[in-house]
Amino acid sequence: MYRNDGFRELERQECLRLLEQAAVGRIVHTREALPAVLPVNFLLEQDGAVLLRTSAASELVRAIDGAVVAFEADEFDAAAHSGWSVVVIGPASVVTDPAEHERLVRTGPRSWVRWPVEVFVRIKAELVTGRELAGGRTMYGMDLASRPVT
Repeated sequence: MYRNDGFRELERQECLRLLEQAAVGRIVHTREALPAVLPVNFLLEQDGAVLLRTSAASELVRAIDGAVVAFEADEFDAAAHSGWSVVVIGPASVVTDPAEHERLVRTGPRSWVRWPVEVFVRIKAELVTGRELAGGRTMYGMDLASRPVT
């Protein structure tokens, strides 16, 4: 976190509660030695792990299986100058256990696009951070809405 940017830092449990409300997030990974970001739908597991469902043949699966990735979700209200952002960082891995895969077919996230062969990818929540801006006011009490734009 950027400790003196005026945003309120969120505790882990608060971050996880907010993630449960989000429908779409972004996975940040490395693609051909460059940063890449993709929007994805997801499900948050009880331990804070992020679960994705995608095509077994996707470039995304090849790029992230066994890699440390970041996952970010947020919600903003531009009119109210408020919102939050949560980041989960940890290793991503394809679920390979057949019994767990079958359970996740029933209980896991649903793909927005159906694929002939789908896999589940779990991002272990080793680091969970978040921040919030409420009503256009920084943690220092400064009203951002009345501040002149430079």
